[in-house]
Amino acid sequence: MTLQDQVGKIRDAVPRASTFVTEVRNEVRKVHWPSRKETYAATMVVVVITLIVALFLGAVDFAISAVVQAVLR
Repeated sequence: MTLQDQVGKIRDAVPRASTFVTEVRNEVRKVHWPSRKETYAATMVVVVITLIVALFLGAVDFAISAVVQAVLR
């Protein structure tokens, strides 16, 4: 690849990069950004569900462990 080919590729990349940045900026403006209240509510849902799943898995693990211990005795 010659130096002229490399320079030509760079010249082609600059307008495409500029177009990309402009399109990204336009799309970010369209995004619905949640309010602080919506973010808090969603976070609480995630925390509560995580705790419920953790408790369930802990109970299942405890039960399976107890069964295996009983079988091995």
